[in-house]
Amino acid sequence: MPDHVRIFDTTLRDGEQSPGINLSAKEKVEIAHQLAALGVDVIEAGFPINSQSEFDAVRAVAQSVKGPVICGLARMQLSDIDRAWESIKDAQRARIHVFIATSSIHMEKKLHKTPEQVMAAAIAGVERSRSYTPDVEFSAEDATRSDPDFLVKMFGAAIKAGATTCNVPDTVGYALPNEYADLFRYLIDNVEGSGDVIWSTHTHQDLGLAVANALAGVQAGARQVEGAMNAIGERAGNCSVEEVIMAIQTRGASMGVTTGAETRQIVRTSRLVSALTGYQVPPNKAIVGSNAFAHEAGIHQHGVLMDRTTYEIMDATSVGWDSNRIVLGKHSGRHAFAKTLGDMGYELSGEDLNRAWSRFRELVDRKIEMTEADLLAIVTDEISTAQDTYVLEDLQVRGGTHVHPTAKVRIRSGDETFEESAEGDGMIDATCGAIQRALGINAKLVSFKVGAVTGGTDAVGEISVQVNVDGVIYSGKGVSTDVVEGSARAFLNAVNRATNVNTRRAALEAPSF
Repeated sequence: MPDHVRIFDTTLRDGEQSPGINLSAKEKVEIAHQLAALGVDVIEAGFPINSQSEFDAVRAVAQSVKGPVICGLARMQLSDIDRAWESIKDAQRARIHVFIATSSIHMEKKLHKTPEQVMAAAIAGVERSRSYTPDVEFSAEDATRSDPDFLVKMFGAAIKAGATTCNVPDTVGYALPNEYADLFRYLIDNVEGSGDVIWSTHTHQDLGLAVANALAGVQAGARQVEGAMNAIGERAGNCSVEEVIMAIQTRGASMGVTTGAETRQIVRTSRLVSALTGYQVPPNKAIVGSNAFAHEAGIHQHGVLMDRTTYEIMDATSVGWDSNRIVLGKHSGRHAFAKTLGDMGYELSGEDLNRAWSRFRELVDRKIEMTEADLLAIVTDEISTAQDTYVLEDLQVRGGTHVHPTAKVRIRSGDETFEESAEGDGMIDATCGAIQRALGINAKLVSFKVGAVTGGTDAVGEISVQVNVDGVIYSGKGVSTDVVEGSARAFLNAVNRATNVNTRRAALEAPSF
C-alpha cells in the first residue's frame, strides 16, 4: 500500500507574509474551512505571538475548523510557546510548531548565539511544547545552509525532547533537488530516533525549485510536505500545495506515495485564496491557471478532440474545473440564485445572501448571462467586504477625449455619509482621489492589475490593487463589469483593510522559512 504523504498547508502563516496581505479573522476562517474541504492534513493558522489580531484569528480557526490538525508557530521562547498553546488549545487536534535557526550565518548574525546555546534553547522549547500537546513539530531554520553534522545533533536532541515531526526547511530556496534529497537521506540514516518521527519538507521558490525539491525530499523519505496555495509566501513564494498534490496524484505510483487530498476542491480553494488575498493567479500557472487546460494550437486541438490524453496528463474536472456552465440571467429568481450557490458549496443566508443577491442583480443588468466563475467572484467579493468600515454607495464619473476626467463618490460608514469630488489624469485616478478626499486620508496606489473572470466584452472583471497607507502596503480587490467601479471597490477595500487592522504586525521579525 502506498505511503501517505501529509499535506501541511501554511497559506495562513507563511503565505500571509506576502507583502500587502492582511487577512482578517473571518477571512482566515473562511480559507481554513475550504482547506479542510480540500483535505489537507495540517493547517498552520498563524504566528500567535505576532499581535493580538493574529492571536484572535488563530484561535478562531482552532475553535471552528474540524478535521485537520490546527497548528500555531512559535520561536524557542517560552512566552511564544505559551501564547501559541493558548490560541490552539480548543482545536480538535492541536500542534505547536517551534523553530530556531541552525546555519552559522543565522546563529552568528541574527541570533547572536553559539551552537551550544541554540541546542539548549531548542531542547527547552520542545520540552515546553510537549508539556502542552503530544504533537510537536521542530524546524531547523535555514537547514540547507547548515552543517549536516550539527543538524544530526539538533534533530536528535529535538526528538529526545519530544518532537514528533522534524522539518528540514530550505529557507532561502538555495538547494538543488539532488542536494536536498541527499540531506534527507543523511539525516534519516544518522539521526538517533529518526524512524520514530515524520520528516518534513519546507521549500521556497527563489530559484523556482520549490516543488522539485519537495518531491525530491519525498523520494528520499520525507512524509510531510509544507506549502501554500497558489505558491504565495515570502519573496518568490512557497512550495505550491496544488502542484505537489497533483504531482503525487499523477506520478505517485512511481514514487510509492499518495495523499488524502480531495483534488476536485483545488480550483475552488485557489480562487478563494486569490480573491481574499488580492494576489491574482497567473494564466499559465500549473493546475489552477486559466490556461492550464486550454489548447490553442491546431494540432493540439485536433489531438484533444480525438482523445483527451494526447495532450492532457490530468483531467480538468479532477481538480475542479468544470466545462458545464451555470447560466443565470436577469429573469432568474432569488431561489434559483441561492440554490445555484448551494450547489457550488456556498450555503448563504440572511444578510450574506442579501448582499450577494444585490450584487448579482446589479451585475446581471449589465451582463447577458452569469457563469459559475462570475458567481464565485461575487460571493468571495462579498465575503471579503462584509465587515468593511466604509461602503461605496454611489459613483459618478465623467470623461472623454476632450473632457477633463472627474469623479464624485458617496461613501457610507454606519449612519454617516461622505461625499466628495475630484479631478484626475483619468477616471480611475479621479475616483481614487475622490475617495481620499471624502475620507481625509493619504493613500498612494502602488500596484494596479485588471483580470477578466470570464471572456467577452461584458466580462466580470477582478481588479487587484496595492495601496500604501502610512508606509504600510495593503491589498484590495473589487469585482464589477465596469473597470472604474471595480477600481473604486478595490481601492476602498484596501483602505478598509488599513482601517480594520487593529494592531499592525509587531516589530519582531516574522520567520522566513
